[in-house]
Amino acid sequence: MASLQASNFLLSSSSSSKQIHAAISIPKLPSVRFPAPKLRQPTIQSEELNRKDGPINTIPIQNNVHSTPLVQQTSSVSMATFQLYAVLEAIADRVEMHKNIGEQRDNWNTLLLNSINMITLTAATMAGVAAATGVGAGVSVMGLKLASSVMFSAATGMLVLMNKIQPSQLVEEQRNATRLFKQLQTQIKTLLAVGSPCQDDVNDAMEKVLALDKAYPLPLLGVMLDKFPASLEPAVWWPTKQSPNSNKTLKNNNGWTRELEMEMREVVEVIKRKDSEDYERLGNKALNMNKVLATSGPLLTGIAALGSAFMVSSNSPWAATVVAVAGALASAVNTFEHGGQVGMVFEMYRNNAGFFKLMQESIESTLDECDVEKRENGELFEMKVALQLGRSLSELRGVAKKSSYSRIEGSSMDEFASKLF
Repeated sequence: MASLQASNFLLSSSSSSKQIHAAISIPKLPSVRFPAPKLRQPTIQSEELNRKDGPINTIPIQNNVHSTPLVQQTSSVSMATFQLYAVLEAIADRVEMHKNIGEQRDNWNTLLLNSINMITLTAATMAGVAAATGVGAGVSVMGLKLASSVMFSAATGMLVLMNKIQPSQLVEEQRNATRLFKQLQTQIKTLLAVGSPCQDDVNDAMEKVLALDKAYPLPLLGVMLDKFPASLEPAVWWPTKQSPNSNKTLKNNNGWTRELEMEMREVVEVIKRKDSEDYERLGNKALNMNKVLATSGPLLTGIAALGSAFMVSSNSPWAATVVAVAGALASAVNTFEHGGQVGMVFEMYRNNAGFFKLMQESIESTLDECDVEKRENGELFEMKVALQLGRSLSELRGVAKKSSYSRIEGSSMDEFASKLF
């Protein structure tokens, strides 16, 4: 009995242990996997909240602590950068405007030239046909004479207007303005890429933009440049500045030496005595030629119009001859003036003279700066001057030496400072 009870006890204990193991292993497995999705669900919601509303709890406190001084520092340092980008936007708009208006005025020059020449030649032909037909044709001849007189009068008025505004010269003004605005745009981009701009750079850029607006105006009425001045005046498209003069002893720093200063002064003398003087002389010749042509064209068409009027009242063969000759000469003069773009040539000389004047003022203002540290680096400045004049550094120094020797010997120098123009 005892053995049976022991065996029953062992069996019951083993079965109970199996039941316990089964209760531990089998029922618990779903309970372990079941709460896992419940733990992921709040995580997904929290990530969505973080993406929508930003970090919560401690993270905004850290951002608020550190963001305020950084924003203030960035705004104080980069305000000049923002302003320069605004100036760049204005410059890009001006480049596009000058380009479009230049194309429009180039069309003016072509269309007006062709139209006036066609009107003039047609009127001369009609006057010649009317004179050759004679009196017997009656009313038809009278109509040709009247039409010829009207067309010559219209050509005279159109030619006076065209010579007044000089479309070819207007086109050259817009070309120069477009090029100079692009040059200023490149300078500002270089400053933004290389240096750290300040408020003085912003003010300087705005002054240059306004100076270009004044030098090359877009409107025709009121502010149009005088196309027939008394003499050539170099174009000025840069703001004028007062440079301080000083007799302070020069120290060898910032790339500047006494020899480099003497070289730059000699270059200025060569520009004054050779380049500027030569372009002013050529510009005055082009101006005088343009004045003669601008006066001759309307005068010849006016003579042809009067000759046509005399043909209406009389049948003089001399009137017809005067009309035909004057009309042909007017067409030739108009073609030479506007087809040859004499006004554009004058504007080109005026702009080149302004370029050399800018070079003179730039070098002189740099040399007049008493504090050498405030100057542009001497070696860099010398390289820029050489590039603007189309010379190497050795050639530039050679020109300065020749100028010095010619002044000492009292002889004239045949070489020009610039090799570009």
